[in-house]
Amino acid sequence: MTASGTAATLADRILGGWLGRIAGNMLGKPVEQGEVWTRARIDRYLREAGALPLTDYLPEPVSETDTLALRPEWRECVRGRVHGSCRDDDVDYAILGLHLLERHGFGFSTEQVGDLWLLSLPYLQTFTAERVAYRNLANGLRPPLTATFDNPYQEWIGALIRADVYGWTCPGLPRRAASLARRDAVLSHSGNGVYGAMWAAALISAAFTAPTVRDAVDEGLAVIPGGSRLARTVRRVASLHESGLSWEETLATLTEETAGLGWIHAVPNAAVITAGLLYGAGDFTRTIALTVRGGLDTDSNGATAGSVAGVLTGARAIPAHWKDPLEDTVRSAVFGSDGVRISELAARTLRLAESGDQRGEALVTLPG
Repeated sequence: MTASGTAATLADRILGGWLGRIAGNMLGKPVEQGEVWTRARIDRYLREAGALPLTDYLPEPVSETDTLALRPEWRECVRGRVHGSCRDDDVDYAILGLHLLERHGFGFSTEQVGDLWLLSLPYLQTFTAERVAYRNLANGLRPPLTATFDNPYQEWIGALIRADVYGWTCPGLPRRAASLARRDAVLSHSGNGVYGAMWAAALISAAFTAPTVRDAVDEGLAVIPGGSRLARTVRRVASLHESGLSWEETLATLTEETAGLGWIHAVPNAAVITAGLLYGAGDFTRTIALTVRGGLDTDSNGATAGSVAGVLTGARAIPAHWKDPLEDTVRSAVFGSDGVRISELAARTLRLAESGDQRGEALVTLPG
């Protein structure tokens, strides 16, 4: 492949990651409340609307009961109503991470992550572990105390949803991506919360060069402690998939094995993401549809799975009905970023990916 061909491929794959993250987030947003929207209820909703198998954004609700149970943003996220992306923290943190790397480079510190939050992110647009860390920062605490003081959410999914930009800017370099994600994650998380971020960043990075989805999953696993609960759970999903169990049977098994952790914990959500990726088998629509149908933190899981699937396929291969309604526009609570173009975000990400790091690490050659 020529140098220009490699650059064009990388640009398309990075744009695919951004589009996939945003589309997956929008798909899962209306049913983001795992205690209410179980897998069974999501499928019943889809069945009643004649939308199984799921191949597009969620249909409008057909009953008043479901209408009242959906998140208020559903009116901006269902079929026929999507005009640009609605604001969501799953996208805000990707934008904020981009600002971080542009401002401080790949040598950023955890303290600089915190400073950027205080300067650019409204407090009331943070949740769970991030809100605790934000409050701790404002009260003068420094990392790692910002993550551990009065924080019952240390192993929840928040750091995982912040990891994409480190994968996109380190294509084919999963260990480097994981190292960056860890530096960010320890501001607000510990244990499996940090491992989730490292795993996601490495998984997205590996998706640029791995020959199969399973290879990307394995590369993601290689950067976190093998004995951690998150690693054991991801391996369990992979083994059940390899054994020939159906997607439904695999998730039913994992639901039992992760019972009691709650619907926002990193471990069960990593299981849902992994199942969506493996059973989606590289097909963009099937991947995000299965992931969102898996329940739990549906918008965050759809976003991460969409990011991986978008990198795997590239933007050009994402079906138009997912990307065209986004109208190349993002709503964001990040200061100065509301209404930014998705294409602009992708172009800025590409410049970082092509720049290498302070040690002059060479960009890997992409396949295809």
